[in-house]
Amino acid sequence: MRELSLKLRIQRVNAAREVPSVAAATAVTGYGANVEIMTGAGPARVVLDKPARRPAFLVVLTHGAGGRPDTPDVLAVRDAARGFGAATALVTQPYRVRGARAPGSTVRQDAAWTDIVATLNAGNLPLVQGGRSNGARVACRTARQVGAIGVIALAFPLCPPGYPGRSRDGELRDAGTRVLVLNGDRDPFGVPEPDDATCVVVLAGETHALSKNPSAIGEAVAGWLKTLPGLDRQ
Repeated sequence: MRELSLKLRIQRVNAAREVPSVAAATAVTGYGANVEIMTGAGPARVVLDKPARRPAFLVVLTHGAGGRPDTPDVLAVRDAARGFGAATALVTQPYRVRGARAPGSTVRQDAAWTDIVATLNAGNLPLVQGGRSNGARVACRTARQVGAIGVIALAFPLCPPGYPGRSRDGELRDAGTRVLVLNGDRDPFGVPEPDDATCVVVLAGETHALSKNPSAIGEAVAGWLKTLPGLDRQ
């Protein structure tokens, strides 16, 4: 029984590793293909969308701490990227697949994220990654390691409400690449300041949820993608 269990586990890991690169000619075609990717923290679930022809670039997006990757703001980013010929991946991270609401160790979370991105981008497409809230933090922290040419940070949680001394501004500045931040002017976490590498768009009337005006998010993302160096647009 133990030998059978081990064989099944090996088969599962190998199957995860055989998820095709979205850059390959044999990669998933069409919309809504569901795959599982094994990481050191357990399996992640991914919804892959790929245009019929070779993608111009890859956009990998994820959720907030206790959320899902199908929130209005994340979907607005995905749809804007599709308009430029991108393949997109909506990632449910391993801790959420397990049912946990908090990501736990940042080291473990970031390691799992780099596993996911490495599997998805084995073909070395130009990479833009992002997410909302905690997912934005992950995208910033790992941008250098995965070679992202841009990060989209939705509702970046600058400071926990009531704790101004716990700023996450360093994570944003250390991304090492171009970053687009989209925050609401009513976000209790605050709004980061722009700099040479960081474009900050403040959306009127929006809270941390960024749920009221997805079209404004899509327009901001599309405008930013047009200016992003190193992007092969179609």
